[in-house]
Amino acid sequence: MSWGSTTIATAMSERDLAIALASIVVLGVGAQWLASRLRAPSILLLLAAGFLAGPVTGVVEPEEMFGDLLLPAVSLGVGFILFEGGLSLRYRQLRELAGRVPVLRLVTIGVAITWVLGSLAAWLLLDVDAGVAAVLGAILVVSGPTVILPILRFVRPREPSAAILRWEAIVIDPIGALLAIVVLDAVIADPGLG
Repeated sequence: MSWGSTTIATAMSERDLAIALASIVVLGVGAQWLASRLRAPSILLLLAAGFLAGPVTGVVEPEEMFGDLLLPAVSLGVGFILFEGGLSLRYRQLRELAGRVPVLRLVTIGVAITWVLGSLAAWLLLDVDAGVAAVLGAILVVSGPTVILPILRFVRPREPSAAILRWEAIVIDPIGALLAIVVLDAVIADPGLG
């Protein structure tokens, strides 16, 4: 099975690839269904299913399944996650319910405070280099819609708090991703930081 010059499943047979892909679908749908029955955030059960399928049992080996297409596939998936939520945002709703100020403060001042405190905590508690702590702090800035939106469905806060939190969760994803990339590039460029 090949796609252009990149070969998919170079080390796997077509049968093994079909079993692995079917396992991903079954585990994903099963985790979503079980989460809805338990009224739990689906991300928790999806993470558990992913760990079971990958590192624990070895049923799914992404490097073997996708070969050179793994990094582009992951990048595409992250892009969908980062920007899919933006399609559901309505600027009119934000302006009517709460104004722009709370969301603006959360994605600027809140990001800065979270980054600094997360970096300090990583540096002091985990005893890692300052550069590694800064990158970890930047990654921890992202709360994201995949985490916050299921919690909002479970907790059901009143408006305007729900709209503010929904906007923050969706807008902070690309901000946090860009911050993490910039910090990582700075650490790589200056070996004294790492």
